[in-house]
Amino acid sequence: MNTTIVKRLFLALVAMLLITACTGGPHSVQPIEGLPEGSNDYAWWSNSVFYEIFVRSFYDSNGDGIGDLNGLIDKLDYLNDGDPKTTTDLGVTGIWLMPIHPAPSYHGYDVTDYYAVNPEYGTAEDFKRLMDEAHQRGIRVIIDLVLNHTSSEHPWFQEAQDPNSPRRDWYVWSPTDPGTPGPLGGYPWYSTPNGYYYAIFWVGMPDLNYANPEVTAEMDNVAKFWLEDMDVDGFRLDAARYLVEEGEVLADSPANHSWFENFRLAYKDINPQAMTVGEVWSYNSSIKDYVQGDELDLVFNFELASQITDKVNGTTATQLQEVIKSTVSIFKPGAYATFLTNHDQNRVMNVVRGKVERAKLAATILLTLPGTPFLYYGEEIGMTGQKPDEQIRTPMQWSAANSAGFSTTTPWEPPNDDYVEKNVALQDGDPESLLSLYRTFIQLRDNHIALRVGDYVPVESDNNSMLAFLRVHEDEVVLVLINMSREPVTSLSLSLAEGPLSGKYAANMLHGAGEPGSLQVNSAGGFDVYPLGVEIPANGSLVIQLSER
Repeated sequence: MNTTIVKRLFLALVAMLLITACTGGPHSVQPIEGLPEGSNDYAWWSNSVFYEIFVRSFYDSNGDGIGDLNGLIDKLDYLNDGDPKTTTDLGVTGIWLMPIHPAPSYHGYDVTDYYAVNPEYGTAEDFKRLMDEAHQRGIRVIIDLVLNHTSSEHPWFQEAQDPNSPRRDWYVWSPTDPGTPGPLGGYPWYSTPNGYYYAIFWVGMPDLNYANPEVTAEMDNVAKFWLEDMDVDGFRLDAARYLVEEGEVLADSPANHSWFENFRLAYKDINPQAMTVGEVWSYNSSIKDYVQGDELDLVFNFELASQITDKVNGTTATQLQEVIKSTVSIFKPGAYATFLTNHDQNRVMNVVRGKVERAKLAATILLTLPGTPFLYYGEEIGMTGQKPDEQIRTPMQWSAANSAGFSTTTPWEPPNDDYVEKNVALQDGDPESLLSLYRTFIQLRDNHIALRVGDYVPVESDNNSMLAFLRVHEDEVVLVLINMSREPVTSLSLSLAEGPLSGKYAANMLHGAGEPGSLQVNSAGGFDVYPLGVEIPANGSLVIQLSER
């Protein structure tokens, strides 16, 4: 090649690189003004509190008894009004929508079209308006993406029942009954005139075959559609443990991990800020592998969730402290999502046996610990519900009006009987309500970087009912004290043999009453004794900012 051509090619390459640098590249996504961004080396979701919504049960805008996207838009100001100076909204900056695709079931986890919106919920235009309205208020939105299986009514599966169909290999088939159990303990093989298909959850949810690269390519396209065309901010990935079987390994297989590594490359290429959070319902020792490398951004921490809701029914903090310490040691910072219960579990208020003070304890713990918190709709007002599933997905209780203020007609599912005494309107102006506590602690978390992304440092207490810890960030130190007993603590001594502190700290009360004394750091970066001198109420808490003098 002559030197003139080489020179021209070189200059063209330089020009292209300069254009890319100025514009951010062909796939770069510029931050959206008003949306939460990352702190230090943490991604934006580490600064967020998410709210899980079952659209069918949130708010009915058109009087057909079914919640819809326009109803959700109507209630966005309840979640976040977009004005950081107000305190009358909940303050969440993220929403997770349970499935919004067409499906034959009420819950939507058996999808029949990945590229459409459930017509009972609205239209694609309604969804785009929701995204615009949410973003204007500083709320990001992720949607449920059901990758493991489709509905048996999906056109793909209807075609696949023909052995000669090009989609036959999109699902897992056997010519004879394998006689082998599934990963969930049930029997996963179902008969058709042309063989047996694999479906670990239910006969109506046949598993997709991710050993077939065509299936992977199609799901990459699905993700691209929702990220590019519909502007979503990420995905909650249902049943993430079970996508790829490898011989007798039916959950968490090496091939499953490899698949998520490749999926990450695909969606991050479309939008580097897109987030995935995986439902990997297992012990921390197993789920950590999904976030240790380049797979998922977050995993739900089921082990910690069950420990929080269980331990607030007791009066000692010792075991819970050990579980938290273990969690922090297992996961890299910012890699897991915290929650109390979700749409598959009995509601928090049932788990804590109807005790509001225990629900407040659980909320306080959730919103002061490391991790990205997720709240289940209605949790903030103490909605009740226990299995079967329809009873934990009942209409949101907005008021004491007919149908709990959810609809002007008979809802798809009756609201809980207690909606007259337990609703948003009743708790809205009550500073002692559960709703007010959620608002307070979400605002605290939003205003204090240490509570969002600070390191967790456990603190020793001379009272085993006290859950005591520091959240330590280079810009801020916060001391959290949570009294799990049914009695106030009037005398408390704290200590930390060694830690990350230095010098002397003045104490400023962020939540609670009283004037705690200053704290003197020892030579090991901890403190030998800190006699607090402030009462901690029964089932109450103090949040204290420590400012270096």
